[in-house]
Amino acid sequence: MKIFKIAFWILWRVWFYILMAIPILIMFPFLVVSILSEKGYPYFFKMARIWARFILFGMGFYYTVKREQKLIKGKSYMIVANHTSMTDIMLMLVLIKNPFVFVGKKELVKIPLFGFFYKRTCILVDRSSSKSKNEVFKRAQNRLNQGLSICIFPEGGVPDDESILLDEFKDGAFRLAIDHQIPIVPIVFPDNKERFSYTFMSGSPGKMGARILPFVETKGLTSDNRKELRDQVRNMIYNGLIDFQK
Repeated sequence: MKIFKIAFWILWRVWFYILMAIPILIMFPFLVVSILSEKGYPYFFKMARIWARFILFGMGFYYTVKREQKLIKGKSYMIVANHTSMTDIMLMLVLIKNPFVFVGKKELVKIPLFGFFYKRTCILVDRSSSKSKNEVFKRAQNRLNQGLSICIFPEGGVPDDESILLDEFKDGAFRLAIDHQIPIVPIVFPDNKERFSYTFMSGSPGKMGARILPFVETKGLTSDNRKELRDQVRNMIYNGLIDFQK
């Protein structure tokens, strides 16, 4: 029985990367055209949402979402969530219709095909470089000035210890939100670790729940409120995860 499980996990993980490639190959010319200028990003974003749905469906995932508040079309937000799986990217794209830009780790650039577009559409951060972090902040500001939203996983990466429910949050997302006086959208992903974690021999098809919590306003806040805001949002997501466990 264990041999069959191992074979399933290997084939299933390989299938995931095949699914990532298929829609990119089909839409390749249109994707390339959409990234020729920053003005084409909303069109790229629509195709990215199709790509995400294709992968989730192909992997046998289905999602349910509880929305405690809805995003307003044309408004910018700072979107944050707990981070436990690569499928967080796909589920986020499916849930949020407002065009947004991911801030993510540069290591994903190495994935064939996906990395090509990831490098040209997302804001990449090298967490070992303070210069890179400053550049990220400038690029994110530019995107917000264009009327887009930003999505950041404020844990700064997936914890190596999968027993950690929610790691400590970094300040960047909250600094940006305060500087631009935009609402923060906290989202809870309770099942993605179980469905498709970074541990190779793990996971299974099934439900992916999501909960969009009430937005946190930043109007009137200053940089002095950054840490308080960070801890408030982290507590909201942490309590949301605890509620799902119950």
